[in-house]
Formats: sequence, C-alpha cells, structure tokens
Amino acid sequence: MAYGQFAYWYDRLMEDMPYGEWRQWAEAVWSRTGKPRTVVDLGCGTGNVAIPLAEYGYAVTGIDLSEHMLAVAHDKASSPAVKERMAAAGGSVAWQQQDMRDWEAAQPADAVICFCDCLNYLLEEDDIRQAFARAYEALGPGGSFLFDAHTPRKLQEYALHQPFVLDEDDIAYIWTCELDETRLELEHQLSIFVRDGADGRFSRIEEMHVQRAYPPDWLARELARAGFRDVETFADFTFRPANERTERAFFVARK
Repeated sequence: MAYGQFAYWYDRLMEDMPYGEWRQWAEAVWSRTGKPRTVVDLGCGTGNVAIPLAEYGYAVTGIDLSEHMLAVAHDKASSPAVKERMAAAGGSVAWQQQDMRDWEAAQPADAVICFCDCLNYLLEEDDIRQAFARAYEALGPGGSFLFDAHTPRKLQEYALHQPFVLDEDDIAYIWTCELDETRLELEHQLSIFVRDGADGRFSRIEEMHVQRAYPPDWLARELARAGFRDVETFADFTFRPANERTERAFFVARK
C-alpha cells in the first residue's frame, strides 16, 4: 500500500520517530564494514533518513512507491539550507519512484538501507525474496544491506494497545488495528481530520495500511538464500542479538 494524501501530514504525525537513531546505527555498522559512498534508501518516504545522510556527504538515491511521499521529500531537499549543507559535505540526493520488489540502480551501490519497518509492507514471502534478490543484485562486491523489521511481538503489541487517538487544534486522528494471528498480518485503519482554512472546517482522510511480520530467523535464512554472507540480527537499535522480546529486529548482510 502506497501512502496517499496522508503523505502531506506524515512528518507532522510522525515527528517523534527516531530517524537520527537509524542514521547513527547505519553509520556504526559502516564503521565496521567500510564507509560507503553511494547509498540506496528503499522506502525512503519523505526523506527523513536519506536527506541527513546526504547532508553528511553520502550520495543517496531515495526509492519509494508513493509519488506523494517523494513529492514531499523533493520539496524538503530543495530548500536552500539543505542544499547548502549537502554541497558543503559533498553529498547529494536523487529520488526515484519504484517498487522495492522490482527496482534498478543506475550503477552498483555500496550500501542499501531499508528502515522504518518498510519491509513489513511486503505481504507475501515471495515479495520478501524478490526484495532481497534486487538488493543483492544492486550492490557492488562487499556492499552492505541494512534493514529493520517489526517482529511478530511488535504487531501483537499494536493490536493489544489499539485504538490510538490524537486530538489537536488543527489535526486529529483515530487509528485502529486488526490482527490476523494466523498470518501475523496487521491492518491499520486511519481516519485523519485536518482543519482547512480559516473557517474551521475539517476534511477527512481515510487510509488503510497492512503490514505482515516475519520471524527474524526466517528473514536471516532468506538473506543467506539470496546470496548474502555474514548475516547478523540485532535488537532495537543496538548491537545486542535479537531474541523473543525484540520488537524491531535489525539486520546486516554483506554481498
């Protein structure tokens, strides 16, 4: 499911997401595996990881399925302040609308990243296999593939604690979740209410997003089947091994 009109409110509603921690975690990995020059950010969304990486001197290609998310990312990257920081660091960012199951890089990448549980939007095992195959093919020799994914435990926590509600002067939402325990698939239903203009009226945005969780050990095996080596699995922005209590599993794999 690609983000629609929600994309234009995404940054406002997700402002507490730990984007800086994703970048710092990636750079900590690269300090061990070798710092890349070219980075592909799969599921880049509004550029909240891709743009800071470019500001730190990386040549980044942001790939997303949603034209709306990419439009927001492009606008943010086009601001004079961002362009100045990228130029000073020698970095760059470009945007491409592609599906992470079927994408192509203009040249082999040094690193591919896929954060913010984007891979959970792939709802079939073959979708995961295709995404892994494309990442492997896009990397140059020795390149690294870094990603995170919600674990089954995390989706169960979402279902247990829903609904989620926000009520502010100019924006509100009701967010409900329904879990298919057999498939470990969670359906998110979002009703977002946004104030339009000075008359105080609200418009309503309805979106439905579905995520599926896969056991971390299965994902690790599929990485190896795709050809990756030195596959490691970690827990929740750390370098501790993932276990049954992990909510967000992090993966490192090398080509």
